[in-house]
Amino acid sequence: MKRMAIVTLAVALEGEKGYSRFRFLANLLSNYYEVDLITSTFQHWEKKQRQSHVVENMKSSYGICLAYEPGYKKNVDLRRIHSHKVAGKNIVKILQKKQYDLIYCIIPDNRVASKVGKYAKENGIKFLVDVEDLWPEAMEMVSHLPQILNRLMFHSFRKGAKMAYRYADGIVGTSDEYRDVPKNKYGIGNKPAITVYVGCDLDDFDAGVREFTKEIVKPEDEFWITYAGNLGSSYDIPTLIRAAQELFETNPEIKVKILGGGPLEDSFQAMAQEKNCNVEFVGYTPYKKMAAFLDKSDVLINSFVKKAPQSIVTKVGDYLAAGKPMINTLSSPEFRKKVETDGFGVNVEAEDAESLKKSIVHLKEEPELVKAMGSAARAVAKKEFDRAKSYLCIQKLIETVLS
Repeated sequence: MKRMAIVTLAVALEGEKGYSRFRFLANLLSNYYEVDLITSTFQHWEKKQRQSHVVENMKSSYGICLAYEPGYKKNVDLRRIHSHKVAGKNIVKILQKKQYDLIYCIIPDNRVASKVGKYAKENGIKFLVDVEDLWPEAMEMVSHLPQILNRLMFHSFRKGAKMAYRYADGIVGTSDEYRDVPKNKYGIGNKPAITVYVGCDLDDFDAGVREFTKEIVKPEDEFWITYAGNLGSSYDIPTLIRAAQELFETNPEIKVKILGGGPLEDSFQAMAQEKNCNVEFVGYTPYKKMAAFLDKSDVLINSFVKKAPQSIVTKVGDYLAAGKPMINTLSSPEFRKKVETDGFGVNVEAEDAESLKKSIVHLKEEPELVKAMGSAARAVAKKEFDRAKSYLCIQKLIETVLS
């Protein structure tokens, strides 16, 4: 049996907060290969060190290897850059202990991917890159420095990405835009490349709805607009709050539910207290309970600021699985086109409270449209976002590269 390693600094292991995507992938690929999931001692979402004995006692169909990383307190932080540098060196040390046939490495971190790719090429190991996010673009968005200083400060990230793409034998992108980054941004083409959306485990989502639906009590006369995700600078929660404030007098039955936490949670809550509005900050919600919450909602909002560089993000799979219409403010041309073409929602200009308010009211007044969009959403989830089916494309790419 061929042996492969999946390398990522950010994965939620069993019982942890965060995204389980690569845990799911490791489990799926273990049906075909001997798999090691190599990740960090530092848990990105909880911002704390993992306890090695807890990880060692986890039962799984794949191996779990922890590379020491000192950690950091903020997502955009000089300490994070240093922390990932240390982790990258320790990941290579782990890779040196076994002879792998293929290494599947996630971007970001670009420089970790570059180090791993270099090791793979020097040792005749096939190397695949999974483009999940764009660095340094996401970092530059929240930086307050002049553009010329950003270019200088983040030069090493661009260099790392370019080198990783050069080393790669194949590319997986979580959107067409991300899939084509090596060719369009760095002039590196002629490599097998596929798009596989982050998606969700549809069976797990549905199990959560069944388990927690009775705990989510929704009065029949209320109309819920729900956001689930991080409360940070990329996400346009202020416009959602302003729209709710304007709707308070005319449409008191419209309630905004905000699930999740993040660095700007306190400032968002303070904004919601400036004027009367039906906005509830539910806080961090475990995945299965979140699924039930989305299922009980009427409309879901994919809320981003104008300059957000994201494409087709993680939460989209969960939103579609819920079978509810989506209001999308993300500026990505690829995703805006998909919203329209697949018919599961409406696009609204980011940071425009008046347009957002009108779209919310329009959907509330059109129950048949809401029902049709919800059905379209669930159909797209089944066809394109269910990991059990869509991730088989990754296995096929691996087979192609290995052969």
